[in-house]
Amino acid sequence: MEIDYEKEKIDIENAYQDLINSVKVQLDEDDVKFIRKAFDVAVDAHKEMRRKSGEPYIFHPIAVAKICAEEIGLGATSIACALLHDTVEDTDITLDDIEALFGLKSRKIIDGLTKMYGIFDLSKSAQAENFRKMLLTIPEDIRVILVKLADRLHNMRTLGSMRKDKQLKIASETSYLYAPLAHRLGLYGIKSALEDLALKYTYTEEYKEIEEKLEKSKEVRERFIRQFSVPIIEALDKHGIKYSIKGRTKSIHSIWNKIHNKNVAFEEIYDVFAIRIIIDAEPELEKSECWKTYSLVTDFYRPNPDRLRDWVSHPKQNGYESLHTTVMSPTGKWVEVQIRTVRMDEIAEKGLAAHWKYKEKKDQKSGFDQWISQIRELIESKDSDALDFIDDFKLNLFSDEIFVFTPNGELKNLPSNATALDFAFEIHSEVGAKCIGAKVNHKLVPLSYKLKSGDQIEILTSAKQKPKKDWLNYVVTSKAKSKIKSSLKEEKKLIAADGKEILQRKFNNLKVEFNEANLGELLKLYELSEHTEMYFQIAKGKLDLAKIKPLIQKGGALKYGSVRQTIKESFENLYKKVTSKKEELVIGDSNTKLDYKLAPCCNPIMGDDVFGFITINDGIKIHRSNCPNAKQLRANYAYRIINASWKKEEATEFLTGVKFSGLDNVGLVNEITGFISKEKNVNMKSISFDSNDGIFEGKIMLYVDDKQHLYDLIQHLKELEGIEKVERIDLQKD
Repeated sequence: MEIDYEKEKIDIENAYQDLINSVKVQLDEDDVKFIRKAFDVAVDAHKEMRRKSGEPYIFHPIAVAKICAEEIGLGATSIACALLHDTVEDTDITLDDIEALFGLKSRKIIDGLTKMYGIFDLSKSAQAENFRKMLLTIPEDIRVILVKLADRLHNMRTLGSMRKDKQLKIASETSYLYAPLAHRLGLYGIKSALEDLALKYTYTEEYKEIEEKLEKSKEVRERFIRQFSVPIIEALDKHGIKYSIKGRTKSIHSIWNKIHNKNVAFEEIYDVFAIRIIIDAEPELEKSECWKTYSLVTDFYRPNPDRLRDWVSHPKQNGYESLHTTVMSPTGKWVEVQIRTVRMDEIAEKGLAAHWKYKEKKDQKSGFDQWISQIRELIESKDSDALDFIDDFKLNLFSDEIFVFTPNGELKNLPSNATALDFAFEIHSEVGAKCIGAKVNHKLVPLSYKLKSGDQIEILTSAKQKPKKDWLNYVVTSKAKSKIKSSLKEEKKLIAADGKEILQRKFNNLKVEFNEANLGELLKLYELSEHTEMYFQIAKGKLDLAKIKPLIQKGGALKYGSVRQTIKESFENLYKKVTSKKEELVIGDSNTKLDYKLAPCCNPIMGDDVFGFITINDGIKIHRSNCPNAKQLRANYAYRIINASWKKEEATEFLTGVKFSGLDNVGLVNEITGFISKEKNVNMKSISFDSNDGIFEGKIMLYVDDKQHLYDLIQHLKELEGIEKVERIDLQKD
């Protein structure tokens, strides 16, 4: 098809005008000129480039800039950098060019957005390295992350033109890393959009099913909201409160999460939607007006005391403020009511951008500022590898919060499940390192004691105390984990230094030169990967130095004569072998030249959507596409994923399981087991039943031919009288 370049030129200009019209902040003449300059440079730089969909590439940076402007509420610098975000990576423009044209701030933002180049260690994750680099820009400019989130959101919105394996990789790392980050930054709209889009590509059928049910029930929901709001509207008007009321439907991902984790049907979820009351109040009256509105709502509807959430008195660390209550409607349905002010609503929707807007009006340091400080502390620890860094960082992204107090009554926010030791590190790194115990509400408790909201904690310390390895088992904050790991590494280095001296003396006695070549041969001998670990084990007396003498060659050189390949070499060979093959791995095909095993974490059976994962020392593992570990594997190790499919050449049985629940009728257990073994000709491996107050739950591990065989069995079991629910067992959870 012939391209109409004139039309494209007009479309690009229209897209730019649409971008300028979408800007939420006030732009002066210089701001508009700055954005236009960035637009012109980006158009010229990308003029020969097109996206997978076939459209000119420049539409992507324009769309990213529009998300920054309209959905996050950023200003001229961020919009300009969004327009330029791919120029250094994909075109001839350099960072020096950016600085000369747009200044040092823009250079730093573009540098943070530019992906890392070079060859990565096979045991590391390129995506984790990129993510770490982005986070390292926090002390420089938080806008890097905001533009990156906008970039990721547009990529997700246009993911349909990519190959299926690419879709799964990008969707997995989105839900694993970027959605939690958006959540922590208070960007709830962006977070929900990222999660929904990730779900759309990883659990497509379930996504469509929920989407259709929401659409079918839309009219009923809207009618219910109107009727429910009538008495509230009358009361608010009567008391002269300025407000707006709107319904908020739960995101598809949140609904799916509840179905998946709480084991409830769509129809059983009572908070599919919420009523949001937004009050227009002066800053000094915000808190009292929220509680006044709460009082009016509960005059008409009975509240559930266990479902009151007060984030007005104690905002979340990401700045979120709101009053949530769940009340009983006249039709017998529980309804969540959210009460907040215009300012609170803007912070909830726009997150960080709104936080800076209102920050000048408050003197106190917000929870968000404290979180940024914690991240700065975390990234100062530069000796951890990228995956450790991501793990520590993710710890506190999605966690719920508790509120505890120091002996002087100072309030501290901590994630739920935080221990006394986490609190000690929150006070100060040195306090944490020297901690020997704590008093909670004046009672002595161990370091592993889990704190609850309202606890008052006093930390006990000793100058002789040092961080221990088992501390890592019961701290949950990234700060505590990072400091403990750092301290342990320093201690290990000191012990390793002694081991190095011992080895040097041994080499001198044997007249062997202490050089890299000889040390390399020793690493092979002891099957270790790095020097520090070898020195550490020598100092601890775990390595037999008598094994060195037989390796000595003429001239004092060492030579390890084993022909065995190391684990790393085996992995590299397998990696090269697999990645050089363009076709997918066929499971059950006698012509397949690659060894594989079925992953025990998800027990795939024939017919399941699956993929192969290249492990470091255990060959290729076959996982179900919806395996609980799939998201993490695709996010961190996408380069080790290979496509896989089934081919059945001979009868094969697969181990799987079903769980069911229902009414405890006499003889039902015999009916179930008899049905499975006789009518369906299935071999059972194990069986367990439990009955409580007339309700029974059971699990059976059994062998089936394939996914269809299992599906037929489940459908027939559902038809038995007394059984309420039957489903396949998720081995990771059950």
